[in-house]
Amino acid sequence: MIMKNELLSTAVEAALSAGRDIMAIYDDPSSDFGIERKADNSPLTRADKAAHARIMTYLEPTDIPVLSEEGAHLPFDVRRQWRRLWIVDPLDGTKEFIKRNGEFTVNIALVEDGVPVMGVIYVPVKRQLYYGVAGQGAVKEEEGVSSPLPLSVGERPFTVVASRSHLSPETADFIEDLRREHPDLELVSSGSSLKICLVAEGKADIYPRHAPTMEWDTAAGDAIARAAGRIVVDALTGEPLRYNKEDLHNPWFIVR
Repeated sequence: MIMKNELLSTAVEAALSAGRDIMAIYDDPSSDFGIERKADNSPLTRADKAAHARIMTYLEPTDIPVLSEEGAHLPFDVRRQWRRLWIVDPLDGTKEFIKRNGEFTVNIALVEDGVPVMGVIYVPVKRQLYYGVAGQGAVKEEEGVSSPLPLSVGERPFTVVASRSHLSPETADFIEDLRREHPDLELVSSGSSLKICLVAEGKADIYPRHAPTMEWDTAAGDAIARAAGRIVVDALTGEPLRYNKEDLHNPWFIVR
């Protein structure tokens, strides 16, 4: 069982607190999401900003630098000096948040020497919490029950999980290749880092992503998946993903 050290406890509390701020906006029928467009045309809401601000109140006192989607992105000449850092997506799945389908998460990862060694993912709508620590395993907490990952899910078809909002032609072709190997293949669509969680849980066999993502989209899920005995690798080289790179984009990757 995972020992909740001080940094893990801090990350968990930060994610839960940010989740409460997100839900206060999400559940308010009169709430204006305050939707803006960032430079890459991706959406930004009041909830993204509120969650970022809340998480920073927890992480800044740790004196570990923070790389957050909604924070300042310092030059690589500065970041390359960071042996250890937090990588945060305060609200992963903003499009799903706007659609009100509940498939959004809070992602917090601790990275050491380019490797995600601890991850926390909170699903505010379902009040599900996932966390994992390198060498200690991964856990899902729901309704007061903690279950080690992967879960025992029984017999099921070969299951592929893919993006609900970003299914690229290349990913679709990859899935069709898998279908030739697994005629009973079942395709599950999901938003945000929930896709990685489904593989870590054992509810899906593979998550292929042949489309752009950023380090904060995957770092927490990557840590949890690795702790659960899964792999998250570059789709072309088969090498594990690295973090705090000069270019913060991920390569195409596969979780399995």
